[in-house]
Amino acid sequence: MQIVDKGTGTPVVLVPGIQGRWEWMRPAVDALASRCRVVTFSLADEPSCGWAFDESAGFGAYVDQIRQALDARGLRAAAICGVSYGGLIAARFAQRHPDRVSSLVMVSAIPPAWKPDRRVQFFLRAPWLLSPLFMIGSLRMYPEISAAAEGVFGGMIAATRHGLNVMGHMFSPGRMARRVHMLESVNLVEGLERVNVPTLVITGDPALDRVVPVALTQQYLQMWPRAVHVTLPRTGHLGLITRSAEFARLVTDFLG
Repeated sequence: MQIVDKGTGTPVVLVPGIQGRWEWMRPAVDALASRCRVVTFSLADEPSCGWAFDESAGFGAYVDQIRQALDARGLRAAAICGVSYGGLIAARFAQRHPDRVSSLVMVSAIPPAWKPDRRVQFFLRAPWLLSPLFMIGSLRMYPEISAAAEGVFGGMIAATRHGLNVMGHMFSPGRMARRVHMLESVNLVEGLERVNVPTLVITGDPALDRVVPVALTQQYLQMWPRAVHVTLPRTGHLGLITRSAEFARLVTDFLG
């Protein structure tokens, strides 16, 4: 498995979202690496991951990937930080391997009871055929990029930079759709209430997250009494990218 391991200090495993590529999170990886040790990877079924994906394991393969990364880097335990879809992976790992999780960080994470909304169901019908519409629809995220950049001109530059990074590490509509379908055969709710580690829940402003409503991510606060919530101002779903330095500060202050 191709593992990125940068920085020194408290180890943090960063689990990517449904698009599967760690490169989309590069600003957050670099910002965290200046404050702690960050370990990350692409999801197991990404060709660039360099790992044989076990189809029969389904969603469990992503969970096991965290254990494999910890073992490969000689880490007994670490803070596990899950981003969006990656939050479900992090939560499941904490349930199965509590002794290997020092803390959790849930970043705009999908809750375990999440179901695809009407928009997601539409794209699931024909993910490859509808991918041009999906990419056009991504323009709905421009307001949060502009807000983080504090201006139209800065927002255009930031959006262009992020767009180039996305195009350079292209997502697969088919794999993204398969990751959603994997959740249909997994009961992520049962047993998750037993997770008992310090947890930081990070969201953006409710008006700016057009991907995972903040209220959904906040469900983790009802599930885990030890969880605390912080808002990353002037961000929506992309806060770890658009305001990576502030994101890294929130994470490391919590770990510290």
